[in-house]
Amino acid sequence: MSYLTGLRSGALRGRDKESDALRALVDRARSGTGGCLLLVGGPGAGKTALLDLAAAHAATETPDEQGFLVLRAQGVRGETHLPYAGLHTLLRPIADRLDGADSVSAGSSMLAEALSTGTGTGGLALPAALLRLLQTAGRPVLVCADDLQWLDAPSREAICFVARRALAAPVAVLLASAEPGTAPGDLPPLPLAPLDERASRQVLDDLVPEGLPGDLRAALVRAARGNPLALAELAGSLTDAHRKGSAPPPETPPRGGRLWRAYADRLHDLPAETADLVLLVAADPGIDAVTLVRAAESRSGLAALEAAETAGVVVESPDGGFDLADPILRHVAYAEASLVRRRAAHRLLVSLLDGEHRRLRRAWHRAAALDGPPDRLAEDLVRALAAAPKAAAAFPEPFRVLERAAELTGQGEAKAARLAAAARHAWQAGQSQRARSLLSRIDTLAAGAEVRGRAELVRGSLELRAGKTDSACDTLLAAAERLLHTDREQAVRALVRAGEASYLAGDNRRFLAIARRAETLRRPDDDHVTRLALEYLAGMAATFRGRHREATASLRRVATEVMVPPSAGSTSVLVWGGVANLLLGNGADALTLASRAVEVARAHGAVASMPQMLEILIQAQLWSGRYDAVAANAMDGLRLAQETGRATSGAQHLAWLAFTAAVAGDEETCALRAARAVELAAAHGVSVAEALGTLALAHLDVAANRHADAVNRLRTVARTGDPLVVRVMATPLLVESAVRTGDIGQAGDALVMLERWADSTRDPDRLALAARCHALLAPPAEAAERFTQALELHRQGACAFETARTRLLYGGMLRRSRRPGAAREHLHGALETFERYGARLWSEHARAELRAAGESVRPSGSRSEAGRLLTAQQFQIATLVAEGATNREVAARLFISPRTVEHHLRNIFARLGVRSRVELTRLLS
Repeated sequence: MSYLTGLRSGALRGRDKESDALRALVDRARSGTGGCLLLVGGPGAGKTALLDLAAAHAATETPDEQGFLVLRAQGVRGETHLPYAGLHTLLRPIADRLDGADSVSAGSSMLAEALSTGTGTGGLALPAALLRLLQTAGRPVLVCADDLQWLDAPSREAICFVARRALAAPVAVLLASAEPGTAPGDLPPLPLAPLDERASRQVLDDLVPEGLPGDLRAALVRAARGNPLALAELAGSLTDAHRKGSAPPPETPPRGGRLWRAYADRLHDLPAETADLVLLVAADPGIDAVTLVRAAESRSGLAALEAAETAGVVVESPDGGFDLADPILRHVAYAEASLVRRRAAHRLLVSLLDGEHRRLRRAWHRAAALDGPPDRLAEDLVRALAAAPKAAAAFPEPFRVLERAAELTGQGEAKAARLAAAARHAWQAGQSQRARSLLSRIDTLAAGAEVRGRAELVRGSLELRAGKTDSACDTLLAAAERLLHTDREQAVRALVRAGEASYLAGDNRRFLAIARRAETLRRPDDDHVTRLALEYLAGMAATFRGRHREATASLRRVATEVMVPPSAGSTSVLVWGGVANLLLGNGADALTLASRAVEVARAHGAVASMPQMLEILIQAQLWSGRYDAVAANAMDGLRLAQETGRATSGAQHLAWLAFTAAVAGDEETCALRAARAVELAAAHGVSVAEALGTLALAHLDVAANRHADAVNRLRTVARTGDPLVVRVMATPLLVESAVRTGDIGQAGDALVMLERWADSTRDPDRLALAARCHALLAPPAEAAERFTQALELHRQGACAFETARTRLLYGGMLRRSRRPGAAREHLHGALETFERYGARLWSEHARAELRAAGESVRPSGSRSEAGRLLTAQQFQIATLVAEGATNREVAARLFISPRTVEHHLRNIFARLGVRSRVELTRLLS
């Protein structure tokens, strides 16, 4: 299958803007005003597919209009030296007009002569004859010239002559080139950027309808770098071993494929000296300018380097290093070189890379050149890596260093240990599939309990993020037992991760059993990190038992000691501190530690942990009502989870996005995201995400006055097995809805847990929520005092949104108590906050209460007239469309289908009285 599969549906994934531009050009030519576009993109970017789409659109006939005359030519490398070979192909469909009875003009005769003999008169005569021929075709004409870089010069010049003058004729000219500079600079370019992650995943889904494992799909997307042909060839090269995870995912398209040949041809045209420098860059991507210049001077001088840059093969990166223009090109350049040339390049690099800070790169190149006994080379690699500073995206990547060291190591414990370490680094870099393949190689080796335990720890961690939580827990517990007598710190970490797996699964009983096991491991001489891990488990266990005061001591020790060296640079320890602060009610400190964890993970290139770090950050932001930040980070977390195959994190980020949609009153988006979150959660055993998705729907029910529905949903969320954070968020909604439906007993029972926890933490925001719940349950004579108490506590806290919710409820009570003046003060404050948050349904509540309190409510000045006429989601869609987004781009941003966007746009046009995107843009601007 190929990227052209997309043509069957009339669309190419990720090429909406380009497709629209081509269709618009063809439509203008149909009406008599032509034009030209030059598609510029590397091999496999989809240029030919776009030309096919334009040709199909042009050839479409209607009862009122005749289809275009479509003329196509493609440059051929072997015919570049043949004058007029391109025109010979282009004009073949109308050759009879040149040679037959219709050949009445001198121009046609001139063209016929040039095509038959390969000689022309030069000057303007022949290009002008070609333009005249197309203008008099009797119907619109589409000229498509592909691979312009390989067209012979006379043909290229004649076609470009026509392109410049197409505006005055029903002629559309589409040119495509893999190399910039092969067409005159005055022709309007249409550069083809790499496909984004979402479009790449869609292409893979089209190519492999039966689906791929999440981490394998993520690996292919990463390897293709947005190249559609690379995606097609990578998908076509998959074997059963790739699908099962026993083989590492392919990192390059297959050798001998179209893309490989295209790049190899490009490299073969380089002079020998330039090719040698290109090989050096391929062997050491990111090589600094000084080293590269020294290498150039030691060979043929800087002219060879200049030739590589001029050809667009070598490019300078923002940090001043040099690399090949495309990672796939880098692989081809290295693999196409002979073994002798590769060894020579590595040896030269060893001699040029001096200084302690380049020790790892020297060891890498020495190992690649096999300059020494394999065991010694392997040991040098391991030692150099241990001494190297941690840095994101460093070359060579740690997992590759350890994998190479394992390859150079004979059979036995050392080989297995290096493979296990390579797997751990691959997992941390977000390359789960490669980590699994490295682990599978250990199975056939003789290895002791410690190495097996380390391998099981990685395997369990992989399962925790992408598999089933119950299976992950089993594997991590087994790893802990294996490591207990040889590496206590790692054994305790395995227990913490097993505890996390049981927490995500909602299995509190198992978590408590894990915590009891951990408690038996305490020793007076435990190192700092191990002691913190054990305190963390103890505090979490006490919290799950409802013993909040008991939990406080352990959690406070964790919260106060996480920034003490050496734990301050550990993302895991920072997460423990963030969670501990959340459970202690210290929202600001939780936010600080979670933000620090995200920064450390980014700095160390720990892609695998980023979605999890963002989960903790989001929870801290949510408790302070920073919903815009929650939405942005959840979107980022979801993207990273999809890129790295982290399904369990993806489910939670979808649930957070559902919750922010619920706050905004966007019912359709909330329902779609919550349903997907619950589906993912069920598939992977992530009870937390399922509870969060349900909570989002319940919030929406309360906002929409569907209190009976909210109670039914919240009964499941408020059960004991759900996480404390979720139950704390659910309880105020449950109390409010239970009171509205007359179920006072259930409301009172739910409040007990919230009040007990809030009282133990003294967190003003949570105490305010408890006071609000008491106000709702209190008789009218006491309710006002409780609401006043809640508002005083809110003033000490940080969550403006919940303050507004309390003011709305209090204002409603005051209105019903016939105190409209006092009610209006609170209702106005609530309305102002809700509008600032863009909370449509809650704003409508506040307006309705104000009207009932006798006030004529003016429309909010913070929204345009369009904003008042549209729902929250419709206004969001209208805004994105007005900014130039296509339907597919809007769908990708909002995680809805393009068909849903189309449906909303029809309603938006009807409500606003506009007929086109242009009118919509004008209205909103």
